[in-house]
Amino acid sequence: MEPRTRFPTSHPVKAMLFDAGNTLLRMNYDVLAEQISARGVSIDAARVREAELRARVRLDAALAPGVSTESRSTAGRYLRYLLEECGVTDEATVRALAEWRRTYNLPVGLWHHADPEAELALRLLAERGIRTGVISNSNGSVRSILTELGLAKYLGFVLDSAEVGVEKPDPRIFRLALEQAGVAPEHAVYVGDLYSIDVLGARQVGMEALLLDPAGCWGERDCARVPGLLAACRLVIDGTAASEGERP
Repeated sequence: MEPRTRFPTSHPVKAMLFDAGNTLLRMNYDVLAEQISARGVSIDAARVREAELRARVRLDAALAPGVSTESRSTAGRYLRYLLEECGVTDEATVRALAEWRRTYNLPVGLWHHADPEAELALRLLAERGIRTGVISNSNGSVRSILTELGLAKYLGFVLDSAEVGVEKPDPRIFRLALEQAGVAPEHAVYVGDLYSIDVLGARQVGMEALLLDPAGCWGERDCARVPGLLAACRLVIDGTAASEGERP
């Protein structure tokens, strides 16, 4: 099923805000494939990515209200779902990979690659004068990752839940982002990879959201779904142009 792409608001978009992990930042699929293969299950990075896209949908369905996405239990569940989708079900192997992940590349962890479309997407928004920022549930490291990857220079601000003391989907972090961007909620769009955290969180403050769905894993949802960052940005740019009378 192809992701549904419809412009989510009739208002001109003045700010486009992003999640970090699994949005502007990508998991290191290569190193995870290497670790899984080293434990007897041959797999490549492409298959790990496909498995992760399915795992995030399963995780979203399992997230109870008030459960932190940054907790050890949530991280463990997410990894277990990902490994199951990779065909790794042996409990000893799952435990070994969980232990490896807990000590890998601290404090950054697995999300230290830029999405291939991230820089171009942010440049497109900058050229249009659309403000940008990040709202991320993280451990205090997301700003340094974005800086190292050369993405922070395109962003007006970065809100890291560990620094501000509140996590998505709590509306307070979205309101703080709107204050930082200097826009009303109806003039902002949020882009993220989890429906219950990103889409529903943004909607609590009156902001619309786009759900990243590269492989059509989310099924029908009551929001616009886009296959990638460039598609999201072009949807916003085209919609904003139309609302400003630049298109028929």
